[in-house]
Amino acid sequence: MTDDLTLPPVAAPYQLPFHYGALHNIGLDYLVDPAPVRKALAEHHPDLSAAEFDGRACVTLNYQLYFAQYPNGGGITQEIEYSIIAHPTASAGRLARLSYEQFARGYDQTKLLGIARLHVLCDNPLAIEAGTKLYGEPKYPAWFEATMPSLNGPAGDSWTVACKQATHTPSGAGIDRQERTLFSFSADLTGLSRTPVNNTPITGYGTDPAGRPIAGPMNVYQPYEYRSLTGEADRVRLTVQDASSPVGADLTTLIADAPAAGAWTYQSPPVAAHNRPYYVPRAD
Repeated sequence: MTDDLTLPPVAAPYQLPFHYGALHNIGLDYLVDPAPVRKALAEHHPDLSAAEFDGRACVTLNYQLYFAQYPNGGGITQEIEYSIIAHPTASAGRLARLSYEQFARGYDQTKLLGIARLHVLCDNPLAIEAGTKLYGEPKYPAWFEATMPSLNGPAGDSWTVACKQATHTPSGAGIDRQERTLFSFSADLTGLSRTPVNNTPITGYGTDPAGRPIAGPMNVYQPYEYRSLTGEADRVRLTVQDASSPVGADLTTLIADAPAAGAWTYQSPPVAAHNRPYYVPRAD
């Protein structure tokens, strides 16, 4: 029997917690048949059980664009987590019975309902290594073409993300971008009612090389904005371009043509603005 009172080691040279300088994030939730979800979870995270909301399991796609500041500069990372909403099987007795809408609004304050990651695709080799070593994430290279709402762009609330194939470069210090698109999604949330929700810390579940489950909470210091897609599911479109890839196969098996049930977004507020110039009178 393992000692559950010990903490996982922090691999050098990393330090925890990892602080985000800015975060732009959209999550899309799908309510699906629980049988294939249970099978996938048993293969990837055998100590976890899939959450069920009125008899449906929930899988989620979570795109992040984030900035981090380091002593010698800064870095920008994009990634997508494809996950199952799950909880430790041994803690099932602590969970209240929730509907999906209650879960989406942050009612689970135990934070046992978290994201059990199946695939984490990322464009930053350092983040791939850190996520794998620190949190037991199944993380590997990809790259992204994305558009999202911005104060520096036209008005609206539309997101489009294409996830493309990549591999590590021979040195391991970079990624080799390839043109093959694995999957993509679009979400036009313009005009939908936004509900501020207290749904963090978000518990991320992984499994270390010894098969031991790991839980790593992520705090976001302002509310997310949740949008119910009841009656509005046609605003979101998920397309699997490569069903033969590991992530494409899992998307096809678990989501197929299920409609999106909800969307949640977070965008860091600006910290400064460089204003419009004005003319200075000339000296005579």
